[in-house]
Amino acid sequence: MNNFKIGLKIFTTSFQNQLRDIFKDGGVMLILIFAALAYPLVYSIGYKTNVISEMPVAVVDMDQTQASRTLTRMINDTREVKVITKPGCLNQAKQQFWDQTVHGIIVIPNDLEKNIIKGQQGAIQLFCDASYFLKYKETLNAALKATGTFSAGVEIKRYIASGDSFNQAIEKQHPLDIKFFNLYNPSGAYGSFVMPGLIIIILQQTLLVGIGMVGGAGREKNNNQIIAPGIILKNGAFSVILGKAFAFFSIYVVNSVFTLVWLYEWFDFPFKGSLFNVIILMIPFLFSSIFLGLAISLLFKKRENSIIFLVFLSPIILFLTGLSWPVISLPGILHKVAYVFPSTNMVPAYLRLRTMGVDISDIRFEFIFLTIQMIFYYFLACISFKYLAKKHSTKQKP
Repeated sequence: MNNFKIGLKIFTTSFQNQLRDIFKDGGVMLILIFAALAYPLVYSIGYKTNVISEMPVAVVDMDQTQASRTLTRMINDTREVKVITKPGCLNQAKQQFWDQTVHGIIVIPNDLEKNIIKGQQGAIQLFCDASYFLKYKETLNAALKATGTFSAGVEIKRYIASGDSFNQAIEKQHPLDIKFFNLYNPSGAYGSFVMPGLIIIILQQTLLVGIGMVGGAGREKNNNQIIAPGIILKNGAFSVILGKAFAFFSIYVVNSVFTLVWLYEWFDFPFKGSLFNVIILMIPFLFSSIFLGLAISLLFKKRENSIIFLVFLSPIILFLTGLSWPVISLPGILHKVAYVFPSTNMVPAYLRLRTMGVDISDIRFEFIFLTIQMIFYYFLACISFKYLAKKHSTKQKP
């Protein structure tokens, strides 16, 4: 019982000291509070429109017939693009493209209507910026939609001209009806796709950077091994690490409420799962990130080193989570390295809970893995701090 009271006292002292160090350090506050809240908010505002629409394009109509004008109108009526200019030749359109006045060029050849009348296949040319994937995708989709609708109309007219009724013409033109169901993101919104996973990564990375800054500042002042005046860390490392961890956890409970509840409501991100299940999953994730941060924070002798190293890691971690590239397509070595970071398991598990609405039992593997990570990084942090305290004590001996 006496040991429990001592441990509780050390835990409380460590918790209070860590909170004091955090709120006294403007740089740490900037990362742990301002950045953790501002980044998700700014990104959410940026992706608020969710889909790219009315991309400016040029249509070069070399045919100048009723058919070509109808096709041009159909292209302009799509959600994806807007025909803002109709240059007289391809060279003029190219110059507008180089000037970034338009982001795509559609060329209608001068024999379009003639080929349609003869019953021959026509063709249009599409030039779009493949160096910018979203622009390319939207321009291509618009062209495919417009030409598909136009071609269907031409074919239906032929069937009617040959004596078929309108319904028969429809059936002949479209004998197989395909129904599309966009699961979990019906509108195909980019913000709804990227933001849920990105928020998790932001929470993790701001935690790691902030904890690294605190650790680097402690190394500079040579006080990382001190619990309180006269008490060295080696006498209560387990309680100290828990105290420090709960200090960061208490801040990120508030950050999580802002990013995972309020932000979702403001920007209408998909929310199909149980909030209770999300809370259960967040606990091992946050503690895993905190304990990992505490373990590696002792590697930095200066606070600036932690910022450089951990910010450098951020795009790599984003890539390894599978948000920008499927995990299954990653080389084996990278796939294994990815599991060092809690976000690797957290992002897919969180998306399945929040976006797909699965039960906590359906993410059993990820939850168990995060729990094991939390325990492992906790003991790793304890060992790291005890080693630092021992090293400090050795230096203090005459």
